[in-house]
Amino acid sequence: MDIIKGKTWTFGENIDTDVIIPGRYLRTFNPQDLADHVLEGERPDFTENVKSGDIIVADENFGCGSSREQAPVAIKTAGVSAIVAKSFARIFYRNAINIGLPVIVSDIEAKDGDIISIDLSKGTLVNETTGETKTFEPFKEFMLSILEDGGLVNHYLNDSDKEA
Repeated sequence: MDIIKGKTWTFGENIDTDVIIPGRYLRTFNPQDLADHVLEGERPDFTENVKSGDIIVADENFGCGSSREQAPVAIKTAGVSAIVAKSFARIFYRNAINIGLPVIVSDIEAKDGDIISIDLSKGTLVNETTGETKTFEPFKEFMLSILEDGGLVNHYLNDSDKEA
């Protein structure tokens, strides 16, 4: 999972968790039901057109608002492989890593449909469409392990299996 490559969807600043998954859809615990409505208020075309492996690129303060864990779950279940933003709300960042969704702090420029590749262990981000390259703090080995295992719960279960 060290290298992620996908088509971009761009968003502005202050994309809050109420926009990511509106409260009216929180009556279900089914991740696919949540994914069917992710970001629909911000980009009505998103849920119908997002493909597995796509990447969200946003401005500042992505995931602000409430601490609802359903927001990163809905994004990941919709097929998004990573989110790149200039900054994240701290609880959103933690929730995303906990469910195995890579979140990268970077200010790379992108337009809808650009192709971006991300090397988590080296800390490089390349917009292959424009040629722009950015660096970010590489993910530590334990973070890569959590992401590779698909989140914190799976990581814990994998470690528990190794001890048995």
